[in-house]
Amino acid sequence: MTTFLPMTYFTKAVVGDRAIVTQLLPANADPHDYQAKPRDIQNLADADVLVQNGLGLEAFLSDLIGSAANEDLVVVDSSEGIPTLPATELEETEDEHAVDEHADEGHSHSEAEHSHGEDDPHLWLDPKKAIQQVENIRDALIVADPEGEQIYTTNAADYIADLRALDTKIRQQLAPYAGKAFVTYHDFAEHFAYSYDLEVEHLIALPEGSPTPADVQRVIDTVEASDLQVLLTEPSQQGNTFGAIAADLDIYISVFDSMESASDQNPQPEDYIFTLSGNSDKLARAFGESE
Repeated sequence: MTTFLPMTYFTKAVVGDRAIVTQLLPANADPHDYQAKPRDIQNLADADVLVQNGLGLEAFLSDLIGSAANEDLVVVDSSEGIPTLPATELEETEDEHAVDEHADEGHSHSEAEHSHGEDDPHLWLDPKKAIQQVENIRDALIVADPEGEQIYTTNAADYIADLRALDTKIRQQLAPYAGKAFVTYHDFAEHFAYSYDLEVEHLIALPEGSPTPADVQRVIDTVEASDLQVLLTEPSQQGNTFGAIAADLDIYISVFDSMESASDQNPQPEDYIFTLSGNSDKLARAFGESE
């Protein structure tokens, strides 16, 4: 079992035909605010392996795993050992690059609570960290199913090659816009921005949150200071507050898919490549329109 969409992409890529991969959350459910259902307990009770993102994103899992009482369940934390970024706070003004210098030094940021927990969990939006997640999944599956080692190793190598090519494509595409800022609806793009030498601002911390007047003003200030012409909303947030901001500022709205949920009931590994590549295309167009 996998928790949500990116974990499904990565696990299916490694597993191939060796095992059945089932996603715990419905395709259109957001892991930030998911409320576990009784059927989830039974699904976990029947599972051999559970692959999660980790870093506190799947906050519902702890109680769920306990209720499933599956002593043989292997829980795979795909974020294990991957350098991360501190979760941002709306009131902080440090840029992401300065904060990340302390990512492996216990984090020197404020002790105030973060909406996602101490660390930003959105690793999968950086293809280089997605590679590390795939490697973690591969290694855990080999331990859980040693007879499948060759299959898992070969499949992972093939997918990692695709992820490296994706990273190269995005890096080359966005290199002309190094240091520029873009604005997303909720706080998910720090890893992506840092990886490609960009800056990012967001309206709200979590997708289910409601923006305050101060949040709206902060975004307006960012747009005006950077002469942005495009705001990047999410597929699940069409018609949100961004619409009013865009109308007031006479700018456009595009979409950056965080892949936290989707309407597709049969997600495939190549969907990750297609979606993140498309995000880069839209971002390049957004930057191009602001020049």
